[in-house]
Amino acid sequence: MVAVALLSFSNLICAEEKIAVFDASTAIMDSKPAQARIKSALERSDIVALKAKIEGLAADLQGLEKEAESKRLTWSKEETAAHNKKREYARADYELAGRKYQAETQQIQQSIVQEFQPKTVAALKLVIEAEEITLVLRREAIIHFSPKLDITAKVVDLMNKAAPVEDSSAP
Repeated sequence: MVAVALLSFSNLICAEEKIAVFDASTAIMDSKPAQARIKSALERSDIVALKAKIEGLAADLQGLEKEAESKRLTWSKEETAAHNKKREYARADYELAGRKYQAETQQIQQSIVQEFQPKTVAALKLVIEAEEITLVLRREAIIHFSPKLDITAKVVDLMNKAAPVEDSSAP
């Protein structure tokens, strides 16, 4: 009987509350201004050069692998050892360049999150006020929720309207 009363009381409280789910990082990264900033950051000469270096090193590794496949039966032990050493150095260079690229892209993402965090919070507050939301939960803290509770797209729309990005492909 007490359980039924508690259940009825909790349903009454929940009927008055409006709960929403929000993902801040998705809101930031999906906004057009942030997408434009990411695009321009990835077009920086140092990032483009690093990406080209990675692609070149990958091609070198493939070439070394093909060479080993076609010639390994004719190589002496010394030639095989020299080729393996060359291949190990090339792989180490490739992995180092990959780690550098990953670190650079993570730094870009972190700076964009820091830059857009205040704008995201402001847009979130506007959505909360407009929809009279009483509780906002972080998406990553929830195991299951109805997609209709997610206000992330509404916040992104508000951010896009607040800071429109000029389309550089327009005539």
